[in-house]
Amino acid sequence: MKRDGVFVSSKLARFTSRVVSLAQKVVAGAPEPAVQKGNGGYADWVIVAIHGLREYLDHPYRRLLDVLHEMHGIVAKLGLEVSELPDFSTVCARMQQLQMPIWRVLLRLSAELHDIGEIQAIDATGMDRVAASQHYANKTNYTFKAVKTTVLIDCKTSAILDIHCSMKQPHDTQIGWQVLQRNLDRVTKLTADKGYDWWLFRHKLRAEGVTPVIKHREFGWTGVANNVLLDDETYHQRSTVESTFFALRRKYGEIVRARTWFGQFRELVLKCAIRNIELALDRSHA
Repeated sequence: MKRDGVFVSSKLARFTSRVVSLAQKVVAGAPEPAVQKGNGGYADWVIVAIHGLREYLDHPYRRLLDVLHEMHGIVAKLGLEVSELPDFSTVCARMQQLQMPIWRVLLRLSAELHDIGEIQAIDATGMDRVAASQHYANKTNYTFKAVKTTVLIDCKTSAILDIHCSMKQPHDTQIGWQVLQRNLDRVTKLTADKGYDWWLFRHKLRAEGVTPVIKHREFGWTGVANNVLLDDETYHQRSTVESTFFALRRKYGEIVRARTWFGQFRELVLKCAIRNIELALDRSHA
């Protein structure tokens, strides 16, 4: 692409370069060659990057590989020739084999692309799941139609700092502390709705140097009085979470399609990481 006499790479090319760079950092040690003949197969970072492209382009596995066969420049950024592209079944199967820590590290690295602000927010929603067979539902106690998805957001940048997924319906305060424990080094002020109203949760946050700005349940005058004293300007930045949920659904789909619970968790973590990368690219070329 040429602009003002200067060649500028497309957003897709910039996204591919960024996701390849992060995928190579995710794997331990020096990145392996993209593909090795024999039993070596495709490097983990290549599979992670291809899944990032799939989520970014919102293509099914078969269509993604068909499209990549016509995109020599993008494939070259993966360290491959078009003739070396993996089969769609390989890409699908390898995602299930890669452990959750790999996807979590990708999310953390994608969040580090942003200059985090002083206010963070936490909230939960339900992400619908694709319908499963009755046999699978009975075998895995597949009782809920949605994955309870809790995200920790930076209110300044809308970057997703962390995510928690559950097939059950645990209380928000239990999930909240679990998520916060992993991110105490990145949280300064935490805003949340009444679902996180628990005195012990507030106490734990303050003990770690985090200022809680959490709405109180109004069971009596004490709750009403505490809400009057709440910093409204900080609290209302919680709407960033709702905007992020809306953006995730609109851009990357409202339904998680993996059949297994661990596959669905990986899919949601990947969606969040790709969202962070795309936000960073938009800001760098604003």
